[in-house]
Amino acid sequence: MATAAKKKRPAKKASAKKAAIEQSRLWLMYPPRLIKNPIIWQVGSKYNLIPNVRQASVTDEIGIVCLELSGLRKDIKAAVKWMEKQGVSVEPVEINVIES
Repeated sequence: MATAAKKKRPAKKASAKKAAIEQSRLWLMYPPRLIKNPIIWQVGSKYNLIPNVRQASVTDEIGIVCLELSGLRKDIKAAVKWMEKQGVSVEPVEINVIES
C-alpha cells in the first residue's frame, strides 16, 4: 500500500507591515481644572494603549505623573497630541531614574 507523501507548507513570513509594540515614558503635568479627569484611563481606552503609572504626585493645585505607555508608535503619538490638546503638558522622560 502506497502512502501519499505529506507536503510541507512553506513557513509563513512575518508581515512587514506588522508594527512592533513600543514603550514610551512621559512626564505629564496637569493643570488644576484637569486633576479629577480620568485622562490616563481615557488614553488607554481611546488609543488601545497600556498605561503604567511609574510615579505620581497629585495635589489640588497640580498633578505630576510619570507615565509609561505601551503600544503602537502611531497610537502613542496620537495619545500625546490628544493629551496636549486637553491641556496636559507632556514631556519625554530623558533619564531613566525610576528603574531600581
